[in-house]
Amino acid sequence: MRFHDRTQAAKELAKVLRKYRGEEVVVYALPRGGVILGQIVATYLHAPLDLLVPRKIGHPSMPEFAIAAVTELGEVVQNKEEVARVDPAWFAQAVEQERKEAKRRREVYLQGRARADVAGKTAIIVDDGIATGLTVRAAIADVRRSKPARVILAVPVAPRDTVQALEGLVDQVIVLEMPQFFQGSIGAYYDSFDQVSDEEVVHLLSKNSV
Repeated sequence: MRFHDRTQAAKELAKVLRKYRGEEVVVYALPRGGVILGQIVATYLHAPLDLLVPRKIGHPSMPEFAIAAVTELGEVVQNKEEVARVDPAWFAQAVEQERKEAKRRREVYLQGRARADVAGKTAIIVDDGIATGLTVRAAIADVRRSKPARVILAVPVAPRDTVQALEGLVDQVIVLEMPQFFQGSIGAYYDSFDQVSDEEVVHLLSKNSV
């Protein structure tokens, strides 16, 4: 399955999630691209939209290669073998920097809006796709701190092995396209996969009035 753009993928995802309409649900999007999907899904489900802001920690000599991920509040999720090979002082500093950046981004995007109350409710985490799964693992750990009754992970595309690794961390994983042989990037499964600006994220979040 290919998707024309994030909007089309979001509509397809919303159809699969329709059974949660009318339930006590909070939709969580991962910025930036995931906010397009999150806004559409939240509107469809008549649910509030909030953010989880995981930040990748790249290897010091290969910044694009993720060795860990963290949110502003949650635990550090690590590729333990890779983290063991880097300088501990450097890693601690990198974690602190990314925590600060996650907090800054949340403040910019939500502009002082309070966190949604998800205790005892269903948390649905939405993104435009998953590759390695490190950042979404950090997001799952973060939302678990708020004591939801259950956590659903819903994305248009993710590799089969990544999904299998995530299944034990949530109550349900919903994936529309789960290739056994992943093409290397989420954008490979979209005809249009443009960068999403901070301004667009702020605008989309302002449209959610639940």
